[in-house]
Formats: sequence, C-alpha cells, structure tokens
Amino acid sequence: MKCIAEKQGKVVMKGKSILILGAGLMQKPAIESAKSLGLKVFVIDANPEALCVPLADEFKKIDLKAREEIAQYAAELKEKENLAAIFTAGTDFSVSVSYASEKTGLLSHTFEASVNASDKTKMRSCFKEAGVPSPEFTKIHRNKICEILSKEFVEKLNYPMVAKPSDNMGARGCRMVRNKSELIYSVEEAVKNSRTSTCILEDYMEGPEYSIDALVYDGTMTITGFADRHIFFPPYFIETGHTMPSVISREKYLSLVKTFADGVNALGLTRGAAKADIKFTKNGPEVGEIAARLSGGYMSGWTFPYSSDFNLTLEAEKIALGEVPSELEKNRKSLDVNSAFKMYEIVSKKVSAERAWISIPGKIKNIYGMDQDYNRDVIKNIFPRSGIGDEVNFPRNNVEKCGNVISVAEDRETAVSACENFIKNITIELEKDNPLTENFLEGKRSRYEKGFPPCAFDISGGVLKLLEAELDKKDDYIPEGMNVLNYIPDALNKDEILSLKDWNHLTLKESLEKFNIIRKGHKKIEYRKFWLYLIRGGIQGALYCAE
Repeated sequence: MKCIAEKQGKVVMKGKSILILGAGLMQKPAIESAKSLGLKVFVIDANPEALCVPLADEFKKIDLKAREEIAQYAAELKEKENLAAIFTAGTDFSVSVSYASEKTGLLSHTFEASVNASDKTKMRSCFKEAGVPSPEFTKIHRNKICEILSKEFVEKLNYPMVAKPSDNMGARGCRMVRNKSELIYSVEEAVKNSRTSTCILEDYMEGPEYSIDALVYDGTMTITGFADRHIFFPPYFIETGHTMPSVISREKYLSLVKTFADGVNALGLTRGAAKADIKFTKNGPEVGEIAARLSGGYMSGWTFPYSSDFNLTLEAEKIALGEVPSELEKNRKSLDVNSAFKMYEIVSKKVSAERAWISIPGKIKNIYGMDQDYNRDVIKNIFPRSGIGDEVNFPRNNVEKCGNVISVAEDRETAVSACENFIKNITIELEKDNPLTENFLEGKRSRYEKGFPPCAFDISGGVLKLLEAELDKKDDYIPEGMNVLNYIPDALNKDEILSLKDWNHLTLKESLEKFNIIRKGHKKIEYRKFWLYLIRGGIQGALYCAE
C-alpha cells in the first residue's frame, strides 16, 4: 500500500511493516519512529529479555549473526505482512540487514558494501586502493600470531601501535600497544574479541577524535551529526562522552567531512546510514573506521535530535522504505565539498552533551545520588547501566561503563556542566572483602597494563613521594567518628591538590566532604590505608576502607 498521507512533515504509512534488528536501548528510537509512521514493527534479538522487546508489535528470538535465518524470516514477513524495510541502529549487524534486504528485494546498502564496512581488513584495503587516508595495517589470524609476529617483524614496528578485532564494536578488545612487551598480549586479546578470530595491527593515529553520522541516497550525502569524542584511559580507548556540535574550525570540519565522504564512496555505500570515527592528525584527516549504520552511543538517537530538533532515525527509515525523506530535504543545507556525492548538512541549533560515570572493580553494595534534584530542562535522560548487586569493572571498553546522562542547552558550558554535576553527585559503594577491589586499591596492576587503571587523583611524581614519605612516618588511626578533613596529610593539604578531579568530576576535597556524610559516625580508620585508597580509588576507595 502506498504512502497515504503526510502529517507534520512525517510520512504516515498503513498496511506495511518493518523488521528491526536489535531490541536494546539503542534500538528504541528506531522502534518508536517506525511506529510513528504507522508501520507494524517486527523486532528480532538473541535476548528475549532485552529492554525494548515490549515495544515491538511482534518479537522473535533470532541471533543477529544468523543471516540465513533472518533472510528467511524477512521473506515470510514480506509475503504475509507486506514487509517494506529492514533496519538497524547501534548494532554490529548492518551486514545482516543488507544480506536479508538483497534476498528479499528491499532497499539498503549492498551486501558487498556492508561487508566492506564491517570487516576492518576489507575496509582498510578499500581505503588504501582509493587513496583515503587511514592507518597502515597487518591482518593477523589466531593461528598465525607466532608466524606473523616474528622477531624481525616486531623489531621493525614503530610504536605505539593499535590492536583491534577485525569485526567488533564498542572498543571491545581494542588497545594501544605501547611497546613490544605488550604486543603478543594485545594481539591475543584482540583476537579473543573477534567473531572470526582475526585482528588488525595498525599504526596509531595521534590527534583529536570525532564521530560523524550521515545519510546516503540517490547520489547525495547529508551530514547528520558531528561530535567531539572524549577518549581517555590508555592503553584503552574509553569514550567517557561526546559533545555536539564540535568546537573544531570550519576548515578542519570540511576536510574531515570530505575524507569521510571519500571513505563512504570507497566502501561502496549508496543507500542508508554511514557513521565514521575519524581523527585530525598532524597529517590531516585519517579514518579510524566507517560503519554502514547509524551510530550507537546515544548520538543518532538522542544527542543529535536534541541539538538539531531533527529526527534522524525517522528519516533514515524513510530512505530504507523507499520514501522521500521530506524533513531531511527541507532542513538540509548545501556543503561546498568536492566528493562523489552531492553534499549537504543538517546544522545543530543547540549543544547536547553525553557523559558516562564509571567505577573501580568490585560488586555494588549501594548507589547514592540517583534521586538527586536536577534541572529537567537541561538534563534530558539518565540511563543507569549497573545496579545494586552487579559486578563492575574499571572500563576496558565502552560497554563496561556504569551509566550515562544526556543534556541539552543553548551553550556548551551549561550542557557539559549539567552532565558533570549530575555525575559527581552519584556515589557507588562497593561490597567489602572483594579481591578485585583490594588489588586495585593496593595498586596491583597487570604487567601488560602499566599505568592502568589510573589513580583517581593524579599526584604522580614529587607529590606522591612526599605523601608516601609522610605516611611512612605516621603509624596511626583517624579516630572514630572524626571529620576526615581535619586529618589531611601536609602533602595533600594544598588548594591545587584538593581541587584535583577524579574520573567522575569529584574533587579530592568534595570526596572527603561526601565521605563525612555517608560514613558519619565511622569506626576508627587506618590512616595510611585511608589516604592511599582515596588517592587510588576516590570516594569509593575511602568508603571501602572505613566502617
């Protein structure tokens, strides 16, 4: 049945259906947007308990890797339910979308192009052939590690390098290789996180990183989101948040967009979404990767719509349905970029920020601050990912964070500070007698992870030596119920030290003030342990060593 109406710029469809791959939080905007179009929504996922299963008109348990089963199910839906499109956002499985679409005669990127955008070895090869700047790389299979990483090969490498799975997302198994002693371990970890037991070892790109979303169809490419990524905690690449629009200069923005467009063309992506992780290095733009889908990480479904007042997911679904993305065409502006596509952009009108809160290793006993007051005009979403009783870890990838908060405001400072202030008021208390927590707080680290996880407060060098010397001379306790602010070591009792912030934006002084509130009436505390645990683990470390 054809499109029968347009209401407030949205195509309203009756009698058609859509198949959405994934039933997690990242797929919620896709499900809701499809319903607003009047489509019947079929959803598949390997997890029947996934968050958005109740939102589907019909749910079926299918592993998103099972291309043939998905294609067969899509064929059944096309015959019985007038299936008009197959769609995903924020998953690894754009290849499954394209495969099933080709099998059922529906619109999407070609299967070959989606494979190019999913397999990093094919991706890098496409970029190299087309002259798109990206790192030099070596492909390594699990069975070839020792053969490829010969002594001669290892000695020629220019460190730092990066090892990453050839077919995974969310920074799982991805890490910097800072020297040859970390090489074998890093490659083995990358291979473990690959569905095909394959990784790539590539040159490290030094420079600020950006995320870019785009919609591609009929020879056009529209930039639908350009964000600053905030990456920390080497040797891993942990995104603690992103902010859009970017503060990058217009000149650099245009050069990055051009490189992105050249990469999209090199991969053969022609109809659907494209998403880039890209850096601006000393040599100019270099592509980390380009995916054939909308971004995860709250960008396409939350921060871009907040900053632009534009439903990107809805327009992407129209493209998959073969409809005219009317709102896209009405709101986009021409871009003066020389590429294979006619280039446009959707401009952000406000600033939207997303930030994550994290924890040291252990098991959650209590969480304080989730019921705090906040400005609901600025803070739009709070997404806890870990609760009481859950095991947590200091993140080595982007799925191990404890929660996320999203804001929108007229200016960058207001949007960012709102997120940071919300996070600093959340405190995760961990259960006692946990070896993982104690090893962290005692400073025990893997020999392959020098400097990781970092201390909550960076007082390395002279200040740390002064603190340790001072603590060595003081075999004492903080008396029961006393204000810990009255027992600050001289090495720390300076404004520039007390104002240092941890990874959750809490200053050292604020951590002590919060401790006094949560542990009011505490038992006597071993003086040395308290201050070392505070420096290494922040408020979590202080709470752990005190009853």
